[in-house]
Amino acid sequence: SCYFPMLSYRVILLKLLEQSTLTLLSEVLHPPQELNSMPRIGDIAPDFEAITTKGPIKMSEFAKDKWIVMFSHPADFTPVCTTEMSGFAERKEEFDALNTELLGLSIDSIHAHLGWVQNVREATGVYFDFPIIADIDMKVSKLYGMLQPNESETAAVRAVFFIDPSKKIRLIMYYPLNVGRNMNEILRALEALQVSDKHKVALPLDWKKGDKVICPAPKSLNDLNTRLADHSVEKVTWYLAKKNI
Repeated sequence: SCYFPMLSYRVILLKLLEQSTLTLLSEVLHPPQELNSMPRIGDIAPDFEAITTKGPIKMSEFAKDKWIVMFSHPADFTPVCTTEMSGFAERKEEFDALNTELLGLSIDSIHAHLGWVQNVREATGVYFDFPIIADIDMKVSKLYGMLQPNESETAAVRAVFFIDPSKKIRLIMYYPLNVGRNMNEILRALEALQVSDKHKVALPLDWKKGDKVICPAPKSLNDLNTRLADHSVEKVTWYLAKKNI
């Protein structure tokens, strides 16, 4: 009388064992993809230690009291990357004037970096006089979401992180492998962030140094009446007013 119930239990156990085996086999053949972290605007820049062309660094201690523009490139000895790195190098004085340190990165060895720096210097006279992280183990690339598998699993995309002196991420740009960055926009955005912080204002479309800035919008009726009575600003409407700084 116990035969059929026991048979049912055995069938169930065999089914469970079969399902577990299939699941395990699937995980072996198709391992779950490692998720890359993606720091967000407003986050503190993830800390790391790395070897660079200027020696070892620790992000939390790097460039104290300065802004940092950290940027990744897909690979050394490649044409688009050479134009970009040369662009950063040729305009380094402008970044210096904005109290900003440059920090490059690619998934290459320190020896490849040094060879590329010297090759470009010999071929063009341009010297990459800023640290370039040798991220051969992809540790930093993964930490900052620079590896995006649908673009490439082995080369970092063209990411740019704007990091303020408190190590807070203030702006992020991402470009694909086949499109170079716009150096004018990188410098414009950096200066805009600094102007906004200093003067507590916002910046309009296409703002550049010397243009008017946007005053904070009124937050109360008293603020509104003060704004309407203020003839020192250009009022497009009560909530959109511009001024020179």
